[in-house]
Amino acid sequence: METEISEFGTSSTSARSSSTLWNKDMKVRIAYIEEPPFYWTDENHLAKGADIELAEVVLRAIGVASIEYQLTTFNELLLGVQTGRWDMNVPIFITPERARDVAFSMPVWSLGDGFLVLRGNPRALTSYETVVMNGDARLGLIPGQVQFDAAKSTGVSDSQIVLFNSQPEAAAALLAGKIDAFAATAVGNHLTADTNPKLEAVPFKNNKDGKAPVGAFSFSKNNHHLLQAVNAQLHKYLGSADHRTRMAKYRITQTEIDSVVAGKMS
Repeated sequence: METEISEFGTSSTSARSSSTLWNKDMKVRIAYIEEPPFYWTDENHLAKGADIELAEVVLRAIGVASIEYQLTTFNELLLGVQTGRWDMNVPIFITPERARDVAFSMPVWSLGDGFLVLRGNPRALTSYETVVMNGDARLGLIPGQVQFDAAKSTGVSDSQIVLFNSQPEAAAALLAGKIDAFAATAVGNHLTADTNPKLEAVPFKNNKDGKAPVGAFSFSKNNHHLLQAVNAQLHKYLGSADHRTRMAKYRITQTEIDSVVAGKMS
């Protein structure tokens, strides 16, 4: 299967009629952002990550012959797939607001959040509430992500928030002393901390109901055939031994998988 990173252009499947059948020449364009371990660009300029690998396995199984990856920013993901600049997005958290604009696949993971901080957590930041209590603490966030909404709803003030376009940019600012913490998924924070001894990941405690938010691939609401085909294959594949082995390479374990697997059975 061909995989490549390409520039913006007309989507190969979005422009097709709803009656298009799958064939050996099918090409799908996927948008992704820089957020290890889920998706990132490696030193050879190739898209890599847990969700990239999941997408490739699923798309290969439904007959896709070629995949093109489009690196973009988080704010462009939903608009890009809506307008046909690409065919699908890598998994992001499902929210009611986002579901009004795009069609989500069945969930593929369930993830808790946390902070990335300097080693030793000098400001003792363990939750959004502790940021509020430390009025001069500076919190790095990516606009449009669920962590931004969670921080604001908890009472983190605008003066405490510093916005970034990507996880690597925020991590660099943390190391430079420009922020005191960066909010993202606990899994992603652990991976970043593993690669830099000056950083530490601080996971949040579970929500009161014990459930973590879920994420899924997203599509244009007009792209019914691709969505249905992906969903059918996800239903077969998620929770399989092959799926668990592949995800374990990225520190995605039963904690992140089991709840969505249980959900597909209900």
